[in-house]
This record gives sequence, C-alpha cells and structure tokens, in this order.
Amino acid sequence: MATLKLKPKTAAPAKSASGERRTPLRGKGVSRPRQTLEQAQTDRAERQAAFEQRRAEDEQRQRPRRDEAPPPRGQRPAAAKSGGGSFRREEPGGGRGGDARRPPRSGGDERRPLQRGDAAAPPARPRRAEPPQGHQEPRRDQRRATGPQAGRPYPEARPAPKPRPQPRARDHDDDDDDDAHWHDPSSEGERLSKRMGQLGMASRREADEWIAAGWVRVDGKMAQLGQRVGPDAKIEIDPAAHKEQAKQITILLHKPIGYVSGQAEDGYEPAAVLIKSASHWKDDASGIKYHIAHARNLAPAGRLDIDSTGLLVLTQDGRIAKQLIGEDSKIEKEYLVRVEYQGKPAPMQEFPAQDLALLNHGLELDGVQLKPAKVSWINDDQLRFVLREGRKRQIRRMCELVGLKVVGLKRVRIGRINLGHLPPGQWRYLSPWERFD
Repeated sequence: MATLKLKPKTAAPAKSASGERRTPLRGKGVSRPRQTLEQAQTDRAERQAAFEQRRAEDEQRQRPRRDEAPPPRGQRPAAAKSGGGSFRREEPGGGRGGDARRPPRSGGDERRPLQRGDAAAPPARPRRAEPPQGHQEPRRDQRRATGPQAGRPYPEARPAPKPRPQPRARDHDDDDDDDAHWHDPSSEGERLSKRMGQLGMASRREADEWIAAGWVRVDGKMAQLGQRVGPDAKIEIDPAAHKEQAKQITILLHKPIGYVSGQAEDGYEPAAVLIKSASHWKDDASGIKYHIAHARNLAPAGRLDIDSTGLLVLTQDGRIAKQLIGEDSKIEKEYLVRVEYQGKPAPMQEFPAQDLALLNHGLELDGVQLKPAKVSWINDDQLRFVLREGRKRQIRRMCELVGLKVVGLKRVRIGRINLGHLPPGQWRYLSPWERFD
C-alpha cells in the first residue's frame, strides 16, 4: 500500500523582517480611534451651540404675516437656492418684461403674491357697505329680481298638507254594510280569549291562536285579537279548531322519587324526560301510537315534590290543565302518606283525635284558611288524604302543624283516574273515553 505525505503549509509571518506589522489583505487596515469621554462631551457641546445659533437666526428671518404689507419687490433680499446654486437678483428692469411693472390687481385685493411654501388661501371678498341705521332687508318674496326672468311672479305658497286619515280595523267579512257603524271592539265587555277559557272552549293561549287563524266568530263576524265581548255574545268555533284540539294528547306518568314536576332545578331533571318510547307502558289500552311530537309542549297539571311519587298528569290540552289546577277546580286528589309521631313508627294509637280533626278542617297556611279535606287512618303508620286544592308542600306542612313527620308520600288518584298498576318511571296515554270529572 502506497503512503502519501503532504508538505506542511507554512503560515505567513505576522510581522515583516523590520518588525513592522503586515498590511492586511482587505480593507484599509487602520481602525477608527475611539473617542474618550471628554472628547465626546466637547463634541456634543459644540453641536448643541451650533444648533442654537441656527435656530436664533431662523427666528430673526421669520416670514411676514399676511396682515403685514410685504416689502417692495426690488428691495426684497434674494433667496438662496438649496443645494448651492447661484443667486438671481430681482430689480426694476432686471426681470422678464423689462422695466414694465405689473399693474395692481383690481377688486381691492392688496395681499402679497403667494410664495413657495405658502398655503393656498381663498381670495378675499370685498366687504359690503354697512346699511344705514334703521334699514331693514326686504323679505325674500318681496325682493325684486334683475335677471332675464324678472317679470315672472313668485309662486304662491303651497297650502299645508291635510292629515291623512288613520286606517281603521275591518271585520274581514264579505259584506261591508255594517262598516259605517263600526266601533272599537276593545271599548267594552270582557276579553274574548278569557271568555272562551271560562266557557271551557280552550285555554287563553289556544284561543288567541284560533282567533289569529280565523277560526272564531262572534255574532257571525270574524273575531279579532284583543276583542272584547258582552255577556250575550254568540261565540262560534270552526270545526278545524276542534280537529286540531283533538290531536292534543294527555299523558299519565308514575313519577319516581328524584324528578321535579316542572322545569329542571338544583340539578334534578324534569319528569318530562321520562316520556319516550322505551318507557311507554306495554299494557296501555288507549290504542294511541307513540309519536315523537307527543313529548313536546307538555305542561304538568299539578305538582309533586322531588321526594314524592305517584300519578302526574302532563298535557298539551289547556282545557285539562285548567280543569285540574284552575282557581275554581273541584277535582279531588288522593294521597297515601306514611308518617311518624314523636319518633314512634306506629302513631295511630297515640295521635290525638282533636289533631286529626284539625287535619280535616281548621288549619291555616300563610294566613289563609285551608279548604276542608278528608283525612283518615289506613293502618298504624299511614294516612289517607283527599284534597281539593294543591298548595306548595301542603300535606307536609299540614302534618308539621300537628306534630307529624312525613316519611313517604304517594298520589294514587286524580278525579276518576287512578294510578292503578302503572309501574314507577313508566307512562300511558289518557284514553279518549276517560275523564277526570
């Protein structure tokens, strides 16, 4: 195997034979000496003094203001051009045009001509002569014209426009014979939607929807939203409204513990979430087929507490809601209530008879006398309550007033509808032949 040997590369000497430093290959080879602090301060002071001197000279050579008369053109000093050019002296006869001077401007404008750097200004208008004392300018319609159309008379002032008549509501029927005798329907009587609710035709919201759809007539005339009617008014409902109302469904649910009757609160779900196909009771005898639209717009007709269970009515029909929870409702609600008395699990033998009589009638809640109820013992620890009203936590508060503690509450009947064998958490339809009253 052959071996190659490279000659070592000799570095160039940093200094020459005479001892001087070698000149670099690039650049001038001489660095700029750095100033000392004293030299830098002196240089700065000189520059500051030169700046102040130039500033003072500029202030002395300020341009004259516009309200001052400019010096004659022949005596004005010539301005030096920037960049080191030559000077041009403007003297009489030295400019273009010979000795002829520019004639003065007409119109009384004595301002000096604009120079380079001056901002353009609008021409000055001649001041109007002051009118004599007591002089009054004529009105515009009295001034005399001087143009080619001076002979044309001024047009007369236009009369003020007449107010446009406000449109009145029409009754939307085919004949207009009674329009001349039309009057405001909101001036007297009772609101139509309220009257329909009192008569059990529909809920107020439902009545307003029917009126807007044109399904309601009063004394043979098309009804209007907000209309008021007298006690003898004849109200007619279109058959289409009854067909639409028949599509509204009512659901009977066995509410378990842990669900609220209405809107969700405190982390608890509403009972309406249980209305789905999977929880539909298989023994439902109504014959109604489940549809997803049946779970919409359901309102609870009555309440059950989170800790209570039993029959809960959810409906889309405003008539049923009014029938069950209206102010004049007389529908009975039956409850089974498990209680304790003074810590004893079987209080029937020790509970005073006079306190049981108070539960039937004689108690007040929030300063209001309660309606008569039916309260009786079923067994040693269970009471049966039948109420015709439904206040918030009414049964629990009634029991507290007589020393009883409620440990369980279940609603088993509303009117003629019983809970029956409906399992907890499941639901069924209210059959077309079933009624609460």
